[in-house]
Amino acid sequence: MAKEPKITVAVNVMDPAKFKGDLLAISLLEDTKQLTAEYRELDRSLNSALTQLLKLGDFKAKPNETTILYPTGKSGCPRILVVGLGKRKDLKLNILRQAAGTAFRQAAKLGAARCGLALHLPAAPEKLDPEQIAQVITEGAIFGSYNYKDHISTTSDTPKTSAASSLTLLEPDPRRAAKMKKGAAAGQIIADAQNRARMIANRPGCEINPPLLAKEAQKIARQADLQCTIFDEKKLAKMKMNAILAVGSGSASKPRLTVLKYNGRKGLKMIDVVVIGKAITFDSGGLSLKPSEHMESMKFDKSGGCNTIAILTAAARLKLPLNIVGLIPSAENLPSHTSYRPGDIITTYSGKTIEVQNTDAEGRIILSDALAYAAEMKPKAIIDMATLTGACMVALGHHNAGLFGNNDALKLQLQAAAQFSGEPVWPMPSGPDYLEQMKSKVADLKNVGGRPGGSCTAAAFLGEFVGDVPWAHIDIAATADADQEKPYRTHGATAYGVRLVLEYLRGL
Repeated sequence: MAKEPKITVAVNVMDPAKFKGDLLAISLLEDTKQLTAEYRELDRSLNSALTQLLKLGDFKAKPNETTILYPTGKSGCPRILVVGLGKRKDLKLNILRQAAGTAFRQAAKLGAARCGLALHLPAAPEKLDPEQIAQVITEGAIFGSYNYKDHISTTSDTPKTSAASSLTLLEPDPRRAAKMKKGAAAGQIIADAQNRARMIANRPGCEINPPLLAKEAQKIARQADLQCTIFDEKKLAKMKMNAILAVGSGSASKPRLTVLKYNGRKGLKMIDVVVIGKAITFDSGGLSLKPSEHMESMKFDKSGGCNTIAILTAAARLKLPLNIVGLIPSAENLPSHTSYRPGDIITTYSGKTIEVQNTDAEGRIILSDALAYAAEMKPKAIIDMATLTGACMVALGHHNAGLFGNNDALKLQLQAAAQFSGEPVWPMPSGPDYLEQMKSKVADLKNVGGRPGGSCTAAAFLGEFVGDVPWAHIDIAATADADQEKPYRTHGATAYGVRLVLEYLRGL
C-alpha cells in the first residue's frame, strides 16, 4: 500500500498579501461587486489584477470554478488561485469544504508544496463560526489531496500530482485565528482518518482479503492505542457465528470478525456506541453470480468496515469522552464447491434462522451476527454502515445515503451531524409492513423480499437482530465510491460516513 501523504496544517495571523509560498488560494462570491477589505492589499500587490478580474466578468465565481493569476507585482506567491463559492445566499460550510478540496487538487497538479488558504475571508465570516470554518477547510483540503495512483507507473511524461505538504490557514484577526487552531487540529485528524479508509477501500481483492483486512486493522489499532481482537474461522465456529461463516465458505481466504475498542471514559465499562461496518472484501455474488459488467467495483463492498477502522482511530486521536466498540464482520463472497447455496438455512448467532434465497444478498447475512453480538453489549446506540442495496441507489441516486432505524431521536441526531459533515442522509422507512416481505415459509426469515422496497426490506431484516437497543442503519451503497472525478475529489473510494459518524460522536 502506498505511503499516506502527510500534510502539516497551521493557522497564522496574517494578511494574505504577506504569505510567501508556492500557491495562495483565495475565493470570490458570485455576487461580488467589489473586493472586501481583506483582499485590497493583496490586489495592490497584484497591480489590481483582482479588480480587473471582476471588471472583465470572465470569472463567474460559480462553486468550484477556478482561475489562476500569475503576479507581476510584489506578491510573495508565484500563483494566486481564485476559487468560486457561488452566491452568498447559498453559502454553506460544505461549499468551503469543497472549495478547499478544489484548491488543493489544483495545487497538486501544479506541484505546489506550500499552500496558503484564505478562502473564508469574503464569506461573511461574522456569520460563520471560525472553529467550524477551520475544520471544514482543513477536512476539504486534505480530502482533496488524496489521489489513488498506487499501481500507475511514473514516467517523465506523467503530470505533476504530488500532494502539497504544507497548508497554512490565513486569518488577519488574532481572536478568530486562535479559535481556528482547534478546528484545524480536529479537521486534520478527521480527514487523515477518512483518507486512510479510502486507501484501504481502494485496494483490489488480490491485495486485501478478510485475514489481511483484519491485520491492517490490527496494525492501525496499535498506532492509535486501541484494543483489537480478531476472531478467526475457528473462533467464529465456536461462537456459532454461522452467518459470517456461511458467506465466506466459498473462499480460500477465511472470514474474520475484528473487534476494536476505544475506552475514552476510564473506569466506566458502559459502552456508549457500537459502530459496525460491513466488509465484504470482494463480492462476486457467490453462486447467485453477479453480471460481469462493473463487477470490478465490488472491491468497494468492504467500505463500511474501512470506515469503522477510521472512525475508531479518529475517536481515539480526538480523545472523545466515550466508550466505543467497532465491529468489522468480513468475508469474501466467491462461488466454489464449498459455497453456501440458495435454499440453505443458516442458524445465526442470535438463534434466529435465515433461508438463503440469493447468495448475492450476503451483507445483511454477515451483519445479522454482528448486530446480535453488539446488542448483547447493551450499548446506548448501535450504528451500522453498509454498501447494502442497489435499491437504495435507485431510490436516492448518488447524492444521499439511506438512513433507517428504530429510534427517532438517534436518526435526528445523525441527520443533524450529516448537515455539518456534508455527507447527507435521507430518512427511509423499515417497519413491520416491510418485515412481512422477509418472512420465510421454512425459517424465521429469508434474505430477500422481492424488488419492491428493496432497501427498506433489507433494513427491516437487520432490525430483527438488535432487540430494543436504539439502532440506525446507513446504506452507503450509492455513495461509498464514485466513478467520476469532481473538482474537489478524485474518483474511487469516498469513505462516505466517516465524517458523519464522527460528528455524531463529537456531539454526544
